Amino acid sequence: MAGSEKETIRIAPLTTDAEFRAVVQLQRTIWGFSETDLLPVRFFVVASKVGGSILGAFDRDQLVAFCLAIPAIKPGGHPFLHSNMLGVLAEYRDFGLGRRLKLRQREDALEAGIPLIEWTFDPLELKNAYFNLERLGAIVRRHVRNQYGISTSHLHGGIPTDRLTAEWWVGSERATKLCAKEPFENPPIAERIPVPTGIAALRSTDPARVRAVQEELADRFQSAFRRGLTVVGLSRGDEHSDYLLAELP
Repeated sequence: MAGSEKETIRIAPLTTDAEFRAVVQLQRTIWGFSETDLLPVRFFVVASKVGGSILGAFDRDQLVAFCLAIPAIKPGGHPFLHSNMLGVLAEYRDFGLGRRLKLRQREDALEAGIPLIEWTFDPLELKNAYFNLERLGAIVRRHVRNQYGISTSHLHGGIPTDRLTAEWWVGSERATKLCAKEPFENPPIAERIPVPTGIAALRSTDPARVRAVQEELADRFQSAFRRGLTVVGLSRGDEHSDYLLAELP
């Protein structure tokens, strides 16, 4: 580790070929992707030239985390950013870098007049879900089965890549208050979808159980979304955590 204090770490845009090559290496280190699953240098070059957001966290001169978002358009011509990837080296995961990168991403979106940032996340990864919902103020209204196909990453354990889509309305009261660590009151909770604590860690040792939980979650999320419910939070517990769903205006 190049530095030992989080105060030494700075957040800055990535713009050079050398920085993009460092991002490719981070993908190898963090996810263990094969060459076919890596985003190459040329992708980051293009993203940087067409309105994408590529941010890095540096411990002195070492790139230790990054966040990538690419410009996109909703039906009807509404612009948004798709936050495609965020990665932090294992030894830097208690430094709050994910939050710092996302807050900088939000600042840049607000400055550019972009109201929405979206990204996908694994509903089994409860720590990440809590961060997205309770720390950033994202909501969820979509679930996709096996969004990216079977990945070569050891972190995915060879099971389908089911994903929830986070919608981060960056100028909303929810996002503004939660990003500032202020309380925000959700509407009445209409449904809870429980997930066993620690289920994601069983991918390599009990994939059949993980797959069964994954299938049950897929059915429950998709049923709830068809009924017009929205995921607005996550309540954590010792044995299981509950996704909280409500009706939003």
